[in-house]
Amino acid sequence: MIPDIGSLETPCFVVDEARLGKNLQLLSRVQAESGAKIIIALKGFAMFSVFPQIRRHLPGATASSLDEALLARDEFGGEVHLCAPAYSDADMAELITFANHIVFNSLGQWERHRATVAASDRKIECGLRINPGYSEVETEIYNPCAPGSRLGIPVDQLGGSLPEGITGLHFHTLCEQNSDTLERTLEVVVKTAGRFFPQIRWINFGGGHHSTRPDYDVDRLCRVVTEFRKCHDLEVYLEPGEAIALNTGFLVSSVMDIVHNGMDIAVLDTSATAHMPDVIEMPYRPVIEGAGEIGQHPHGYRLGGLTCLAGDVIGDYSFPQPLQVGQKLVFHDMAHYTMVKTTTFNGVRLPSIYLTNSETGATRLVRRFGHEDYKSRLS
Repeated sequence: MIPDIGSLETPCFVVDEARLGKNLQLLSRVQAESGAKIIIALKGFAMFSVFPQIRRHLPGATASSLDEALLARDEFGGEVHLCAPAYSDADMAELITFANHIVFNSLGQWERHRATVAASDRKIECGLRINPGYSEVETEIYNPCAPGSRLGIPVDQLGGSLPEGITGLHFHTLCEQNSDTLERTLEVVVKTAGRFFPQIRWINFGGGHHSTRPDYDVDRLCRVVTEFRKCHDLEVYLEPGEAIALNTGFLVSSVMDIVHNGMDIAVLDTSATAHMPDVIEMPYRPVIEGAGEIGQHPHGYRLGGLTCLAGDVIGDYSFPQPLQVGQKLVFHDMAHYTMVKTTTFNGVRLPSIYLTNSETGATRLVRRFGHEDYKSRLS
């Protein structure tokens, strides 16, 4: 439970520095034992006020756009990696001034931008994203290897050798998965793309490694990476986003109204569609402090968001006591893929952001959003 919930203005995200530190210590252990470099994927977690804490453990960040890359350069420092489905000419002209690694999603993109990269007076490592055609991701929207996927080059399209100037390969096929899935995936990558390994210096295993989850087999991850490096003599990168902030954050919301339409419905000052869209996209049902499934406790409610979208529903829950207007609810594990995905749909304001420390009890407001944050997105 987060400290001093009564003093927090809602809705708000609260990130625990102590929990974040424990995740980072584990990732540091993986780096030390496996020899891999772990960089933070900003698409999953980009709270730059904690970048100083993260960069004490990780050597850099990976971005999927120019703006993410600029955030990495300006706020994180260290290595800046890029991997995106496509780059505009204007973006590439800027990226080559500071990026360290640029991964291209297609041979066409490499051909389009190779002259620009070559004209740079900086040493830039260039790679190709491959699609090994193997994935164990069950949710189709998050499956990079789904039929018809635009992500990565099917390995059979690469022929017998890589284009001149390519020094690395990248694959990303995981989503919230354990190291046994990585091991099976890596077997396919070696089988299908291993012929290219003598031509490259590094390989990026992408993200989706749920390595800070309590049941994750960290020893297996270290063994798999270590054996791969010994066998192929390549520098290995991992780029988790979710694992950095897993179980470090909360979303605190207040009950604004309670209505009845076939069941009791609590309207909250947060929103599934605007503040936690994975609830709808994944979909999943977030854990709420002290709540259970319908029927588990005496008082059941459907929790709905503040927008006018009919489907802005968080889920059905039960509570030991009746909910009251003004009561605060705490949603667990709301740091990753929340702040980076929030919108101002309906003009609903973005949640404030707090930093807390569960070991010291200190809590401070980092950011409060207002009308200008909504207005500045429009014209």
